[in-house]
Amino acid sequence: MATDQREGSLEAPTRHPLGHEKPEFWDEKALFTELERVYDICHGCRRCVSLCGSFPTLFDLVDESETMEVDGVAKQDYWQVVDHCYLCDLCYMTKCPYVPPHEWNVDFPHLMLRAKAIKFRKGETKRRDRLITSTDAIGKFASIPVITQSVNTVNASKAARKMLDKTIGIHPEAPLPKYHSKTLQKRDAGRSPLEAEAEKTASTNGKVVLFATCYGNYNEPEIGEDLIRVFEHNGIPVMLAQGTQCCGMPKLELGDLDAVTAAKDNNIRVLAGLVDAGWDIVTPIPSCTLMFKQELPLMFPQDEDVQKVKNAMFDPFEYLMLRHKENKLNTDFKHSLGKVAYHVACHQRVQNIGMKTRDVLQLVQDTEVVPIERCSGHDGIYTVKSEFHDMAMKICRPVVNKVKQAEPDYYTSDCAMAAHHIESGLADGSQPAHPITLIRRAYGI
Repeated sequence: MATDQREGSLEAPTRHPLGHEKPEFWDEKALFTELERVYDICHGCRRCVSLCGSFPTLFDLVDESETMEVDGVAKQDYWQVVDHCYLCDLCYMTKCPYVPPHEWNVDFPHLMLRAKAIKFRKGETKRRDRLITSTDAIGKFASIPVITQSVNTVNASKAARKMLDKTIGIHPEAPLPKYHSKTLQKRDAGRSPLEAEAEKTASTNGKVVLFATCYGNYNEPEIGEDLIRVFEHNGIPVMLAQGTQCCGMPKLELGDLDAVTAAKDNNIRVLAGLVDAGWDIVTPIPSCTLMFKQELPLMFPQDEDVQKVKNAMFDPFEYLMLRHKENKLNTDFKHSLGKVAYHVACHQRVQNIGMKTRDVLQLVQDTEVVPIERCSGHDGIYTVKSEFHDMAMKICRPVVNKVKQAEPDYYTSDCAMAAHHIESGLADGSQPAHPITLIRRAYGI
């Protein structure tokens, strides 16, 4: 290393496009050269050791090698590090001092994504992982009225869960989401939309399209219903997006970039048309919001419609706080929420919007919010895998301890799946409530 190179960067991090359209992206030899370079930098720094399973795995491999350096680690073992990465992005956005514009140009999550993509293209991804990331297909099947109850019964059965563990590697103690035959799309079909003139602000159009997301449509439609009620209570007309599909985040984490592209082609066509008609867009799941605000724009930087949707996409609490800045938020709350332990979801943290959910919750009178800025370790599918569940629960333990210490009236997370992961760690019979549900309760609507 040259002596004039700095230890770290003081500039704000910048992100380069993924570059998956270039042949060198898929060159496995070049991949391993870059993995060795970045692993060596990480080994010399170790600042990210507390974030996820990737870094302890890497450092253990190095420390247990003959040379105690990266050159002593077998190349095949590099994949162990890749498999533990669930693209939370926290290392890039909150820890790493060597991200661009630093000359070492370390983008650990996108390097892991490149490795996952090459692995997927080689056909080395497990059938289980291809199945459980097919959220639209599973949701459509599991929401068929005669099938929903059977799916939920099987998922709650100890005997059936042991069988799933043995046959396809779904951990028997990992919480699996429930399915509803009456999806958000079905529930919303009979709703009379708010008939109000959209009231614009400097940064919002005052009327919103709700991108339901797979989870919000099939698993917890109540979240979408609560969001609609809260927004309409604030005079914001809401329309549920039609003809959309999964945002693509599960397939991105799998490395199936062709599936991500197909989902993009469908969703962007629908959403860009709505943006042209003057609608803003929100989603109830931080990962889905991030997909449109960051990952798709980095995959398709030249696609004008992708950039258009990016600029119109908002986290729901970000949207409410932007309205509040211009006195457009109804702060006539009827009920206190008491003490709220608030887990800040990783994919919301890395949107660089600040803790807008906390800020809205704190507008409720006599309400104390205790933020917990720590990864829950859930990642959608990571915790359900038999080989990773114990690590996921270990990552979650500090969050669980923080919730216990707070002794809150409610605990919550913008990521509903993370909240249920915390629920599993608490194991005390208590249940989380989504932040938008808490705001609805505070309004008394």
